[in-house]
Parts: sequence; C-alpha cells; structure tokens
Amino acid sequence: MSADRWVLAIDLGNGGPKVAVVDAGGNLRSVAFRPVSVHIGLDGAATQDADEWWSTLVEASRDAIANGNVEAAAAEAIAITGQWGSTVPVDAAGRPVGEVLLWADTRGGKYVRDVIGGPVSFQGYAPQRVLPWIRTTGGAPTPSGADPTGHSLLLQREMRAVYDRAAFLLEPVDFLGARFTGRIAATPASMTGSWVTRNRLHEEPVYDQRLVRWSKRDAAKLPPLVPTGSVLGGVLPDVADEFGIPAGVPVVCGTPDLLSAVIGSGAVEPYATHVTISTTAWVGARVPFKKTDILHSIATVPGFDNDFPVVANNHETGGAALRWLREQVLPDESYDDLVTKAEGAPAGSEGVLFTPWLNGERSPVDDKRLRASFLNISLRTDQATLIRSVMEGVAFNARWLFDYYEKFLGRRVPSVRIIGGGAQSDLWCQLHAYALDRPVERPADPRDAQLKGAAAWARVCLGEMTLEQAGRQAIVTDTFLPDGPDAAVYRALYPEFRRLYRTLKKTHQRLGRLNGT
Repeated sequence: MSADRWVLAIDLGNGGPKVAVVDAGGNLRSVAFRPVSVHIGLDGAATQDADEWWSTLVEASRDAIANGNVEAAAAEAIAITGQWGSTVPVDAAGRPVGEVLLWADTRGGKYVRDVIGGPVSFQGYAPQRVLPWIRTTGGAPTPSGADPTGHSLLLQREMRAVYDRAAFLLEPVDFLGARFTGRIAATPASMTGSWVTRNRLHEEPVYDQRLVRWSKRDAAKLPPLVPTGSVLGGVLPDVADEFGIPAGVPVVCGTPDLLSAVIGSGAVEPYATHVTISTTAWVGARVPFKKTDILHSIATVPGFDNDFPVVANNHETGGAALRWLREQVLPDESYDDLVTKAEGAPAGSEGVLFTPWLNGERSPVDDKRLRASFLNISLRTDQATLIRSVMEGVAFNARWLFDYYEKFLGRRVPSVRIIGGGAQSDLWCQLHAYALDRPVERPADPRDAQLKGAAAWARVCLGEMTLEQAGRQAIVTDTFLPDGPDAAVYRALYPEFRRLYRTLKKTHQRLGRLNGT
C-alpha cells in the first residue's frame, strides 16, 4: 500500500459516475465506473434518479480506492466535476425530493416563452427582453426549456408537490458536495446554466435579483454563492464510513465538466483550445473578454477566476452518436469492433453522410426539432460504411461549430487538444484533424482527462500548485495532422455537410409537428 497523498476525483456524467484515484503527480492509480438509468420520454422528459447517482457513486468509489493501492488515511481531497444545466430538487438536508431534470429535458419550453419571448422574436428570443440578460450574464435561458429556468418553471406549473417540498434546486455537482459535507452552496461556475449571476470581468459574481425575478425563480430556493475554488467543508463521518475514507477530508466545490476539461486537456493558456468528444461535445478556451454570440449559442461563462471566462457552447450529441449506433443497431459489437470496422471503410464513406442531431442541437443553432439522418445510402452501404459515416458526421459537426468559434475568438486557432471517450480512437482524432483542418494533439488518458483535471484543480484550490502547473500535468502523447492522404476527400465533403441544416430543418419541423414533439 502506498502512503502517497491522493485525490478522489468524481465525474458525474450522463451515463453514471466515474471515479478515479489520482496521485500527486497527476497519474491515474485506478478508475471505476457505474452506469445509471435514464428516462427519455416522447413529451421531452429526460430524467434520472439522484439516489441512484449516490449509491452507484459509493460503489464506484470503494472499487477505485480498493484497486488504487493507496492508504485510505492518505486521502487528500474530494474533487467533483460533471454535467451542468440539470436540476436536482432537494430538501434542507440536501436529500432529493423528486427526479433529476436533466439538461436535455425540454418540457418547460412552453413556459420559458413568458420569460424571454414576445410578439416579435428571433429563434424564440424577444430582443428587448434578452439583451439585459446578455449584458449581465453573457447568456440567457434557452427557449427550449432545457436548462434550470425551464426546469424551475416546469416544477412550479406541473410538479407542484415536488416544488413545494424542495428547499433548494441544485446543480448535480452541488448536490454531491452537499451530500459529502452537509453544506448547501454553489459557485458562479456551477450556476452558469441558470443565467442569474452578474458575470462582469474582474468582479466576483453575485445573484442579480432583477434576473431572478424575470426568470420567475424563487430566490429562497437558490443555493448560497461561494467563490469558485472554495473548499466546501470536510466529509461527514457517516459519509466517510460509506466510502471507507477518514472523516474531514476536504471537499472542493464542484465545477462543470467544461472547466475540468480545460485543465485536463492542458489548454489553460488564454485562447488555447480544446475539443471534447464525450456524450456531448464542445470547443472551449479561457479568454480575457466577456462576449456573447446569441445567434449561435456561444458565450463566455464564469471560469476559474474573475479575469478569464471560458468559452461555452455545446453539441447535444457527440460520442453518444456512436453509443446509439452500438446500443440500438449493432448491440453485439464492442466499441473496439465498431472502430475496427470503420477503419476498413473508405474515407468519406462513399458519400454517405450522417447528421448527429439525435437530440436536436444547441450550438451553432439552437433547434430541438432537428434529428439525425443518414443520407446517400445505397445497396452497397454496409455496416463499416455506416459506422464510419457516424464518426465523420460528429467530426464535421465539430467543424461547423469551430467555424463560428474562431469568429467568436477573432483569431485563427493554430491547433487544438482533444479529450473525451471518443478521443481514445486514433481514427476519430484523425477525422477531427481533417475536418477542422488543424493539428490535433491528444494528451495521455484522454477518456479520463476531466477526472485528472478535477483532481489538479483541487490541488490548486488547496494551494499546492498554480493553474499553469496543473495544466502542464497533461502530457501530449500523439499528434494528428490535417494534411494526410485523405485530406482532399474531407475538404470536398464538408461543404455538403454544411448545407444539410438549411436543407433539412423544415422537414424536421414538419415531422416533429406530426409526431407531436
């Protein structure tokens, strides 16, 4: 057993909690994962069970600690990262009183129109209503209702019993922090998706009471704000017994996966860019300005400090597209099998294109009625071609967003780091290099980069290292260049992919209305 100090890092993703034991050098000693169930309804529901989160987290943590060859007494901190824009209704003790409303739950959309809509609207936003939000926060509630504003309105209008039992409406990372410590609190970073904090450069964000009223939020149900990077408290004795660690281990306030990805990718310098292929996908960087492109759902949001926000955007479906293909179409194949087959298909998939809009889209268009499609299929189209077209479609979708992202930055990005479960595939990394037309750098352990980033951030918060030192723990092991033998194929195909949104969006809208969605 090693007596070295270690951090228990937790990444609460949509698929379930992933947990790692991370040593002082930023190395993974062990990783464990437990899946959780999710309910997706035709009415726009997307829910999970927070008690299931907790029970599976305990199992995964005990597994990781047992396999990490570490002494429990050497636990240095608990680091938390994960999904954001979801809502956990809890009582005053932090215990869930209803189901989790996930970031994909759109049932509150019809009520959000009263908040940011009007007689004259564009993409669901009335200019005179939305501009004060943008000036203050950098963003605004989404017209789809798939964020904490829509969730709160849904609870008030359709789930009143749950709403009345709830003392607070928490983000997932803050729910976990409350369960570990007994203290309910949030940070400007964790509350980003609520769009009710005053996010000004060089100032500590606070709740903007005007926006709280406009969003029809009950201020009493908002968790108290503490600075990002705060130590929330120590692990409670009964919780420590569950996890098999000492009571009192410091718990650092949780951060959204967007922030842990910055550190885990090593792209911590201003404008240094990372691409993530997780369940969802995004392109991000720390920048020295506050800005919003509401037409393409790109904004700067609170980061690690008050001087450098982080660029936020989101593809609703990233690696989940391949997971869907495996689970629903090729259930007998492993992910390795899928990728191996895709490698045998020709570059460009013989002209077959896939649009990865399985759950609509958020950036660079906010359109929840979009759906995925395979186009240009023939009798020659086989499994390998379909799999490769899915992987190419995700890469092309990243390019679609990347074009607007570079305009947002006002500069050309010379290279990107790539992380997430999808980045384990050499093929997918190379496809992103071709699609983005940029060198793509992959650090070690790309699947678990956010766990490593969360652990490093905890050590920054404990004063053991700087943010720059934390970023340097991400060591690049592979580089994929955009000028390979298949570059011309993807340069020719991308414009065809780029046209598909305008070509298909009205069809998706009509079919959605016919289907009642």
